[in-house]
Amino acid sequence: MNAVNAVLPRFLKSAYRKEPLISVLITMGVVDALIGGFDDEWSLFAFGLGTAGVTLLLKLWLRQQRRPLPAEEPVVQHYLPSRSSSPTLPMLTIAKKKPPQ
Repeated sequence: MNAVNAVLPRFLKSAYRKEPLISVLITMGVVDALIGGFDDEWSLFAFGLGTAGVTLLLKLWLRQQRRPLPAEEPVVQHYLPSRSSSPTLPMLTIAKKKPPQ
């Protein structure tokens, strides 16, 4: 049950961000259908199902209309050159101190 509680809000946020108008219409349709179904208001139930169904068909139709863009190779951006232009630095050595005698 915890997994469902964690996934559902993330899914809803993602859906509302991508297509806010369609998400609102689907939510309105589902809520109308639920209210109409529980209160035996069949006209409200039918209206809710119709709203949700037409919105889902609109969503599928819009998705079909979007044509995928030809896949281009991504441009690789290097922030650092492959080789350093400055000469290499000398290795540092620690001078060993002679113990006092």
